[in-house]
Amino acid sequence: MPQTSPSGTNLPQGVTQLVLLRHGQSIWNRDKIFTGWSDVALSPKGEREAEQAAYLLKQADFTFDLCFSSTLQRAKTTLQIVLSSMQLDKIPVHENWRLNERHYGALEGMERWQAIKKFGIWPILGCQIKFDAAPPYLDSQDPRFPGNQSCYAHINQDELPLGESMQQTLARFKPYWQEAIQPEIQQGKKILIVSHKNTLRILMMLLDDLSPRQVMKLTLATGRPLVYELDHQLKPIRHYYVDNLT
Repeated sequence: MPQTSPSGTNLPQGVTQLVLLRHGQSIWNRDKIFTGWSDVALSPKGEREAEQAAYLLKQADFTFDLCFSSTLQRAKTTLQIVLSSMQLDKIPVHENWRLNERHYGALEGMERWQAIKKFGIWPILGCQIKFDAAPPYLDSQDPRFPGNQSCYAHINQDELPLGESMQQTLARFKPYWQEAIQPEIQQGKKILIVSHKNTLRILMMLLDDLSPRQVMKLTLATGRPLVYELDHQLKPIRHYYVDNLT
């Protein structure tokens, strides 16, 4: 993947930029705890990563017409820091649960070795290396199930996950991408999406037409802007990280 720092301006006609940003490090990223839909805060390092992302985007002359975020605070706070630092506070922001991280089911809130001790190594390893492997599911009465949380009360419980494979995350994310985000890009709007590792890997899968095996090998650093240049059919021309200009 090229790692350059071109300006966000002076694009060829018909080319639109889409910027993807994985939220800054959360306190559970730091502590190596399965997070998923658990709504944890950024760590101090994560806040600095968001500030650095804003600096890089501003130095490279990026600007945005519209932003999308998950409903989880680590993504929302990252976006708030970025927009405030770039003096773009008044830009419209759309938050949607379909941009949330993959739900890790019964693993959420557990450290890796704690999870392996309870469920065994293969249920844990399998859901991390296989596209269609789900983590151990929650019971529907578990407070970690989104259907038991007031912030998701407006959503049909049948749509909310008890745990998700990457394949299930794709099925949940894809309609929102096609119905809400793509039309805005097709209008030529410059868009920033702040989301999560697995959700953004799914989006990269759709953009780059990757296989399940390829998408499971993708890595995505926290707080590092990834730019896609798209043609009028939303086919990638290239993509690159915005790196430090100094």
